[in-house]
Amino acid sequence: MFLKKIGIDLGTTSTLVFVPGKGIIINEPSVVAYSVIDKKVLAVGDDAKQMIGRTPDTIVAARPLKDGVIADYKTTEAMLRYFINKAIGGMRLFRPEVMIAVPGGITSTERRAVVDATLAAGAKAAYIIKEPIAAAIGANIPIGSASGHMVIDMGGGTSEIAVISLGGIVTNNSVRIGGNKFDAAIQEYVRKKYSLAVGEATAEFIKKEVGSALYLTKKLIVEIKGRDMVSGLPRIATVTSDDVADALQDELTGLIAAIKQVLYNTPPELSADIMDKGIVLSGGTSLLRNMDELISQAIGVPAYNSDDPILCVVKGTGIALENLDAYKRSILAAK
Repeated sequence: MFLKKIGIDLGTTSTLVFVPGKGIIINEPSVVAYSVIDKKVLAVGDDAKQMIGRTPDTIVAARPLKDGVIADYKTTEAMLRYFINKAIGGMRLFRPEVMIAVPGGITSTERRAVVDATLAAGAKAAYIIKEPIAAAIGANIPIGSASGHMVIDMGGGTSEIAVISLGGIVTNNSVRIGGNKFDAAIQEYVRKKYSLAVGEATAEFIKKEVGSALYLTKKLIVEIKGRDMVSGLPRIATVTSDDVADALQDELTGLIAAIKQVLYNTPPELSADIMDKGIVLSGGTSLLRNMDELISQAIGVPAYNSDDPILCVVKGTGIALENLDAYKRSILAAK
């Protein structure tokens, strides 16, 4: 059997690829390295990420997506072509059907850019599914039922908050708050408090090692290396979980406000369902320590992580692609 179908979670930070019958076969950073001189693509994914912050002037290692949408069309097309080719191997007798998960707040122009880039990258047909719907399907939520389900998908570029009923989104909000903003906030905090300049990778390391959405009774501590802002020399500093909680206050406040706005716009009957069922969290950023606890405290509704939060969207995309007829109401656009 020749391929066939591919589901792609095209994220700001990472791209995951699902092939029916095989499962998730690719999970790599959404990074492309190319030559400034001839615009030739030199590396994609894991290889390109290792180059960030380490390239000479003639090479750029960059993320072609910003806040969940395409910022650099040509580079995104090259990245999609790389992932599609890697997914189907050398067999190009038949062009695959591809379904892409996109942010819930995407505009029609941005959606068209995704479809066009996917077709240009070698797809026979391109389908679009909104991330909250895909996350709900991947988390085994019965989205077709006449009952309200609230899903918050927290990625690298955006957080998608949606109330879903009868296979569609009743009310939603897409805010540009995610893992990348958290990393930037940590970088800025460390620069101000410790007079230490650290890179994107170090900020992400701090977040994963000691990051917490709430202040911890027992502080976590990690040593980091960076460049002293005064002397310009390398230096070591100690960062705590309290530092990260301080650094993320503004971003977390913005996220809670967005969740409250969605609940404010939710019909009363569906609000009652959400109170009963709780809020389902997915996406890599939901794995920040105590994120579920923070949301539960601030909103007054139980919040819990889905199984495999990072994989929810791509799993849901794959399931929807395998069952196009069943999910046709939930799929946005096809070409």
